[in-house]
Amino acid sequence: MLLLSFFAFALGLDSSVWATPVRRASPILYDGRAPSNITGADLDQSKGPYLAAVKGSKNASQYFQFLGNNPPPTPLWTPVQEQAIQATIDNSSVFTPGSNPPQFGFRRGELIAQPDQTGNRTAFNAQIESGLTAFHFSVQADSQQQLNFKHEYQPLFIEPNDGTHVFDLQTGTPFNTTVSDADARMLRIRSHSGNVLFQTPFAENTWHNFAVAVDWDKLTLQAFYSQNACDLKAVTKVEDNSSAAKGPNGQGDFHFGLLKLPLINPADSPADQADVSHKGTQEGTTESILYSGVFIESAQNGVSIGNGKTVPIG
Repeated sequence: MLLLSFFAFALGLDSSVWATPVRRASPILYDGRAPSNITGADLDQSKGPYLAAVKGSKNASQYFQFLGNNPPPTPLWTPVQEQAIQATIDNSSVFTPGSNPPQFGFRRGELIAQPDQTGNRTAFNAQIESGLTAFHFSVQADSQQQLNFKHEYQPLFIEPNDGTHVFDLQTGTPFNTTVSDADARMLRIRSHSGNVLFQTPFAENTWHNFAVAVDWDKLTLQAFYSQNACDLKAVTKVEDNSSAAKGPNGQGDFHFGLLKLPLINPADSPADQADVSHKGTQEGTTESILYSGVFIESAQNGVSIGNGKTVPIG
């Protein structure tokens, strides 16, 4: 009972629910909900639950801000104490991956989930990406530093070594396409193959709560969604994700922040236009998105949906 009470507290549940016949909460494998005592200096040194390596030339604390209670974090996981995180990109947000050329086509600022500063991230990824696991996250639009929905954004994804995404969150106008403004202002959950499994308008002044349950053995996904304090609800069936690889080849880092794709430069050659990470045009504007409620749980006993409740996958 003490163990269940711990899981209930960690998920923001009322431990009294265990007096009723409900499905047991699942253990948390990673908690990325920013504690009140974390600082920008911690982030600059990648201390704690975030590896702040995917960014531009400035310190990480220039691209990511801990917001205290302004605005308050998603209320879905109350009474868990956390603060919202603002992820910001600007014209300096050019990431250079290792010895490879700078990605001048992209603007990037992403936190990567890690067990701690000295932990083995390969072993950690194997832990969070085996069996049945659920990835929780909440996003809110920044009304002061708005996105440019003429571009495509991929704010959150799991990236194996082959550069694909096990699943991702997408918004804006998909690269090299034309859509209406209303269609561009959507949040979309996409599978490994790029199929849109679920989409919803990216309304402002709203916490958009998501969970994506991944079966790493059967290669399936199921999406859950709600707004603000409302319980998560399944918004898809269990969907095929069999284009993703099984085992270590299908495991990778869990990123959340902002990845902004360029617009096509008509003056570029067709080959350069296809080189999305290095070519294209960017306006250099300062843009942000807010995060809250980021954690990963084992989903063997179901998916936590907030307010003391857990539901099975399927």
